[in-house]
Amino acid sequence: MASVKQVQVTFDCAKPERVARFWCEVLGYVVPPPPAGFASWADFDRTLPAEDQGSAFACVDPSGVGPRLFFQRVPEGKVVKNRVHLDVRVGTGLVGEERLAALEAECTRLVALGAGRVRLLRADGVNESCLVMQDIEGNEFCLD
Repeated sequence: MASVKQVQVTFDCAKPERVARFWCEVLGYVVPPPPAGFASWADFDRTLPAEDQGSAFACVDPSGVGPRLFFQRVPEGKVVKNRVHLDVRVGTGLVGEERLAALEAECTRLVALGAGRVRLLRADGVNESCLVMQDIEGNEFCLD
């Protein structure tokens, strides 16, 4: 029998630290401590070759349960819909108007952080309502 593997979710982006800090706010994640011998990630970053400075950043679930999120700089911008996206579970167990209220409240909080609202997908008898959003670089995610 195969063993269960941990996963890391990696985002391609233009500004890794900015996007990572956005997702820290969305999910309640934190920036991990810098490598031993460095007071901050900025101190560590300055030791890298100029072309690698600012090229990556990460955030982690402080409880150690959720996956690590890694953000890497890429030269090209986002041009098409994501093939994989995160569902941020804010309405679990809620239905109808109560679920919509929870989704809308979280949407309002995230828009204030720089997220974009795309569209509300209403319950259809099979799936509950969810809100399609975009992060600060246009990556789609759902409030579910």
